Amino acid sequence: MQSSLGTPTLPAILFFLSIVALTLVVTYWAARRTKSAAEFFAAGRSVSPFQNGLALAGDYMSAASFLGITGLVALSGYDGMIYATGWLVGWPALMFLIAEPLRNLGKFTFADVVAFRLRQTPVRIAAAFGGILTLLFYTIAQMVGAGNLVMLMFGIPYNQAVIIVGGVMLAYVLFGGMIATTWVQIIKAVLLLFGVTVLSVLVLSEFHFSIGALYRAVAVRYGEAALQPGGLVTDPIEAISLGLALMFGLLGLPHILMRFYTVPDSRSARLSVVYATGFIGYFYLIIPIVGFGASALVGREVIIAMDRGGNMAAPLIAELLGGTPFLGFIAAVAFATILAVVAGLTLAGASALSHDIFLHVIRKGVATEAEQVRVARLATVVFGIVAVLLGVAFKGQNVAFMVGLAFAVAASANFPPLLLSIVWRRFTTAGAVASIVTGAVLSVGLIVLSPTVMVDLFHAPSAIVPLRNPAIVSMAAAFLAGIVVSLLKAEPRADALFRDEKVRVYLGVGAE
Repeated sequence: MQSSLGTPTLPAILFFLSIVALTLVVTYWAARRTKSAAEFFAAGRSVSPFQNGLALAGDYMSAASFLGITGLVALSGYDGMIYATGWLVGWPALMFLIAEPLRNLGKFTFADVVAFRLRQTPVRIAAAFGGILTLLFYTIAQMVGAGNLVMLMFGIPYNQAVIIVGGVMLAYVLFGGMIATTWVQIIKAVLLLFGVTVLSVLVLSEFHFSIGALYRAVAVRYGEAALQPGGLVTDPIEAISLGLALMFGLLGLPHILMRFYTVPDSRSARLSVVYATGFIGYFYLIIPIVGFGASALVGREVIIAMDRGGNMAAPLIAELLGGTPFLGFIAAVAFATILAVVAGLTLAGASALSHDIFLHVIRKGVATEAEQVRVARLATVVFGIVAVLLGVAFKGQNVAFMVGLAFAVAASANFPPLLLSIVWRRFTTAGAVASIVTGAVLSVGLIVLSPTVMVDLFHAPSAIVPLRNPAIVSMAAAFLAGIVVSLLKAEPRADALFRDEKVRVYLGVGAE
């Protein structure tokens, strides 16, 4: 098929400029309301459960969800849906295990919860390390998706495209904080759900609204193997490891966890998850339809020729079925998706550096709100520059796969200490630090030594570690390290404060 991707078109330019203009207006409005640290980091805790549910969905339905899963399903068939399923099933666990304790114990970051009854300095340093590592891996995927999209829509070089995305994202966070980020997420979530719905309907209309006919078309073109397991993950250990990362990684994502501080109370936090699960479940139910449609109608050869990671499958099928105007709309929605998610990631990174490191470690809890916000904005610029550099370095990788690695880091470095700090009385400061450092270092180390980096990125003939998804090793090791180190030496103060923690978790007494 002939595609206009790579050539600027009037509809694409108009949709892009309209969405960017709308979100910048929202940022200007939010900037006038963002004065205090609570407003910058947590939107003044004034977001309703429905609004926060949409914003959570917006944060979670990233470039990996839209561009990456569509590409994986188009190129790998059945196995591409592993990511859609894995990213959905973590939400009930989030609601029942984490949402209420997080809202009642914390203030701005998940480190507030881990450090609640432990020694502040070592725990916050370790938590900031694990959190920022996770955010950087997640950001890589978004920047790669953004660079590819802007490059192909406007015909500008990839590196310049990544820099443009970084600049617009910085405007959101620097001036509007969490208020702007929340409303940008809400706008983006509505646009994305609408766009994917229309795209799914267009795909099904080509097959007389029969899912079976769609699957038959894929099987005719690429064989029955396209509808069977084994196209992407052939090793059962890899499959289990990937599933663990996708499910429990959600419970360790800093930019998702900090959203629970934007609502008034723990009931609102739980209700937010209910709304988010509905929106996200619907999205992941229909996105494989788009991927299989791209495989059957566009063809894998065309998709790979456009982008070897498969990330342009959704724009290609949009152009085929809806013409250049619909391509412009879908590409603009994908762009808004990336901008909003990167803004959330950047804000989470800035909050870790400002709230955890500057306020609690450097200033020992004594700093004015103006100082905290100023440091957060400086951290935002640093994080944005790093995000651009990483986006350039990882050009060509599938964005869903890259986010899968971020989930592995989150499931290993952040989830084990967070859960143990909530449920286990004997958890200690040394155990928390050991758990975070073990999970973070082991997950990143295994990724660096895996085929993902050594073979795909550095083109080595083979990898030292054959496992592409490290969570099955690194998450288990993090739990084990936290438990063993805590048992080696008791911490009476942490044990004594456990009862106070439970009162605050279940009754909300003292919650901010």
